[in-house]
Amino acid sequence: MELIERWSRGLTKQVVWLSGLVVFERVEEILGQVGQIAISDTSIWRRAQEGGKDLRRVLEAEREEANRVGKQPESIPRQQRAARGRMGSAMDGTMIHIREEGWKELKVGSVFNVETRGILDQETGKVEKQVHAVDNSYVAYLGGPEIFGQKMWAEADRRHWEQASATEVLGDGAHWIWNLAEEHFFDSHKLVDWYHGTEHLGVAADLIKGEETAAGKEWFEDQKEALFRGHALRVARTLEKEAQEHPTVAKDLRREAGYFHNNRQRMNYQDMRDKGWVIGSGMVESGAKQFKARMAGPGMRWSRSGAENLIPIRKAILSDRFDDLWRQAYNLPLN
Repeated sequence: MELIERWSRGLTKQVVWLSGLVVFERVEEILGQVGQIAISDTSIWRRAQEGGKDLRRVLEAEREEANRVGKQPESIPRQQRAARGRMGSAMDGTMIHIREEGWKELKVGSVFNVETRGILDQETGKVEKQVHAVDNSYVAYLGGPEIFGQKMWAEADRRHWEQASATEVLGDGAHWIWNLAEEHFFDSHKLVDWYHGTEHLGVAADLIKGEETAAGKEWFEDQKEALFRGHALRVARTLEKEAQEHPTVAKDLRREAGYFHNNRQRMNYQDMRDKGWVIGSGMVESGAKQFKARMAGPGMRWSRSGAENLIPIRKAILSDRFDDLWRQAYNLPLN
């Protein structure tokens, strides 16, 4: 009988969990040094693949149930909804390398609670109120937006999205994100996250004034102030004018102008912040980086099935759901 078939249930769980954190060779090293357990990285990979498939099965069942035609939405009195607070979701993407396919986008999403917390200002000694995304959980999918959107809704539904007093969706401005937002989160506030908006301004400043110039920094700060105050259309018109005056980079400037023009109704930053909403998508960018750290390290090349079986393990760990999903996958009793 192969070693993989003789592992204890507890050891199997730890091997799969470790595989979601570090490369398989490192798992072999950790088990050898810490547990004095000799298991090859090949056996570890095989068990991780099996465990990942089982976690995928649970997550697929959640997706199908949440998106079931005819499913009744949660019903809760308005007073109780207000007491439950606000929620948000954010969507982004990162790249991983798939053998025989090349670099492919791994779509990543986050669902979170929105809370205002007091933060001590070290300089003034005063407590300042700041809005934060807390209790983040994650979704990831190696494929098109339709299934990803269903997975996002399944995670939001699991976390009782419809019981929140109000909700928001953050994205980088990509059309597919807003299409999914309209389909699954149609009554949420929608906002291009602040960092992507200012990133586009930075590109425009370099095109107009040159990279790392004092004039470019001054132009950037002026336009950033206008953007923050909700004047995205004014920024777009400024870029159109600059395109006329800088013919060599006119095409690029008009592209940036289009970005602000097309997203102008989703760029009311000051208003959203004043009303207690998150305006930056750091939570999902952090999630994307954490997926990439495990799946796009130096020299990493995945088979499609290999990546698809590791993604749910990584997702479960980042969402603090590994124990729960493992229990469901193997019909284990609650502790």
